[in-house]
Amino acid sequence: MGPNAYPNGSSSQAQLLPNNDNSSNDPATMKPFKQRRSFEARKMEVENIRKKFPNKIPVVVERYQREVNLPIMDKTKFLVPKELTMLNFAIIIKNRLRVPTSRAFYFVINNQSIASTSKTIAEVYKEHKDEDGFLYMTYASQEMFGRNN
Repeated sequence: MGPNAYPNGSSSQAQLLPNNDNSSNDPATMKPFKQRRSFEARKMEVENIRKKFPNKIPVVVERYQREVNLPIMDKTKFLVPKELTMLNFAIIIKNRLRVPTSRAFYFVINNQSIASTSKTIAEVYKEHKDEDGFLYMTYASQEMFGRNN
């Protein structure tokens, strides 16, 4: 068993979930997740995930619509360990996107608020989960230091 594995064989890192929605595989032309799948299909998917992985949180991560400096991820659904902090999850996503250190990176939860980085995914899920059972986050960036022109 590796250093990041649990006894049940799952990883302590966020895992990608397969996209099962038969939509375009081109991330640039993809509609938001909620527009690609019906409410009933999303709710059923979460119920199945929660039964199979009770210690994981189903999270949908998408790029903020007006974000121009960060790429669109090829996958949007993640299965995240309950105890993972928002800071650690942000680091995972930031590394996946190869965000430069000079750029601030943050998540907006349900298009409303920025979660504290010290909170666990479980705490954020309890406060902000959608009616369908997914936790929705959008990511965005901001230049932290002045640029030389």
